[in-house]
Amino acid sequence: MIAQPPFLPLSLAEARDLGVDQLDVILVSGDAYVDHPSFGAALIGRVLWDAGYTVGIIDQPDWRDSEDFLRLGEPRLLFGVTSGNVDSMVNNYTASLRRREADVYSPGGALRRPDRAVIVYANKIHALFPSSPLVLGGIEASLRRFAHYDYWSDSVRRSILADAPADMVVYGMGELALLEVLRRLDGGETIGAIRDVPGTAVKLSVGEWRSFEREGLVVLPGFPEVSEKRLYAQAFAMHYNEQDPFQGRGIVQPHPKTVILQNPPARPLTVEEIDRIYEHPFRRDQHPSYAEAVPALEPVRFSLTSHRGCFGSCSFCALSHHQGRIIQSRSIESLVREAARFTRIPGFKGIIQDVGGPTANMYGLDCPRWKTGACLDRSCIDCPSLEAGNDRQVELLRRLRAVPGVRKVFIGSGIRHDLALRDDGCYLEEICRHHVSGHLKIAPEHISRRVTDCMRKPPVEVLVAFMDRFFEASRAAGKEQYLVPYLISGHPGCGIDDMIELALWLKAHGIRPEQVQDFTPTPLTLSSAMYYTGLDPLTMEKVHVSKGHEKRMQRALLQFHNPRNYGLVREALKAAGREDLIGPGGLIPGGPSRRRQG
Repeated sequence: MIAQPPFLPLSLAEARDLGVDQLDVILVSGDAYVDHPSFGAALIGRVLWDAGYTVGIIDQPDWRDSEDFLRLGEPRLLFGVTSGNVDSMVNNYTASLRRREADVYSPGGALRRPDRAVIVYANKIHALFPSSPLVLGGIEASLRRFAHYDYWSDSVRRSILADAPADMVVYGMGELALLEVLRRLDGGETIGAIRDVPGTAVKLSVGEWRSFEREGLVVLPGFPEVSEKRLYAQAFAMHYNEQDPFQGRGIVQPHPKTVILQNPPARPLTVEEIDRIYEHPFRRDQHPSYAEAVPALEPVRFSLTSHRGCFGSCSFCALSHHQGRIIQSRSIESLVREAARFTRIPGFKGIIQDVGGPTANMYGLDCPRWKTGACLDRSCIDCPSLEAGNDRQVELLRRLRAVPGVRKVFIGSGIRHDLALRDDGCYLEEICRHHVSGHLKIAPEHISRRVTDCMRKPPVEVLVAFMDRFFEASRAAGKEQYLVPYLISGHPGCGIDDMIELALWLKAHGIRPEQVQDFTPTPLTLSSAMYYTGLDPLTMEKVHVSKGHEKRMQRALLQFHNPRNYGLVREALKAAGREDLIGPGGLIPGGPSRRRQG
């Protein structure tokens, strides 16, 4: 076995310097290569190298030419394709469908990623290497594995496997599935014979599907039938309820020329497995060939991933379809070892920027039911079976603070405020005293009960109770600290009246939010299904959906205090019959309209 290299090779010359003439696996990514566990290609590459497979990366290839795609030759086992850390359409366009001016995953922020990058890259590779197995992975492929609503074309698109000349999608985090696929390819099986690996989706010919034998498969309404909104909602609910590694069944969705088969999700990682993954020798730096900095690196360079999974099941989040609801936590010892390695890296100033996962204070939480799968009929948040409490996270944070050379340990990614209230120990007091960098991020998203119910978020009363405890704990620590609330406008279920309610609440609490988001329907989320169909797929009840000008007015109300928004805010207030909020003491001053928000 060849030892892990300082950086995975980007060229055949680099590979040959490592004693490799032909790579086993070549990963093609829309991101620049940053050797850090927060970057998917680096993480998968290190895992595969540790398992004995040599891996190279084709980073941000120019899809208009063949040269970049040829630079590593043909792999012995397979090509893997990913758009990078973000869906390429989310990465390339704002919520208002304007082209972004920079890409934080590129050196110098340069725009190098094509729209629908996975399909573009796959087509190019297949044309150049038609006999090489081609596997899609990462967030873009993972969340487009079924027929899905696509916001950028305002239509239902086919599964990415029906659009790209690929053999398989590895969905979710991917390590276990991809290792099993490689083991079987290395053992002589063909990629077309590998149909049953958990955590993969494959395509069958229509004739093959007719003779396919496997009991218990869930058959979804097919494409293009799901363009009909009620059928789309029904199909979404059907596959949403099968995303559990223990209880989930195989899912089939017919397409006109192919049939998509999703196998159940891969099992959760053991503590030993997840520890090993994050303790690989990542350089936590960009590849030395880049002349300019990759902006996405600095905010996470000295951060620690403590766990995977999230049982919050927020409607607008795809984690239930990607990482799942079962929490997979690393050991405290592993995280302490990783922190100790930070102190030997040039540029480390003693500050750990973040310790967390999708939700920082889910670290260490467990439920005895998870051994057979998460419950479909209840939320883990309020379930008495959940072994709630943050004793393990508090112990972890104390151990990290004690590492020689570590001065500060922050929770930069934020916490789930309703879970923090469930802890009757010293959790909030501990983080306010030691782990808030002046601002703590939380994600209430809205305060109207109608909207928070659609979002599957806690009601405003929970938020207010948390705020009171947070400020009390900060005062007790002798610190002036603030909350940074993430808020969303234009979410399904939200009308102008709901946004006015939110604006009045923000004004009453003296909050002028800067980090706000106009709802963007991203593939395979419950909220996107609501946006397209006007129905809640889990109840089939009607949901109000704002689009176009109403959506712009909602966005303006979220920052009503900005003079650039006065025109749209005035228009929204008049439409809602709330002219009383125009003028002294209202949301905006009276007088002539200002320039509208663009």
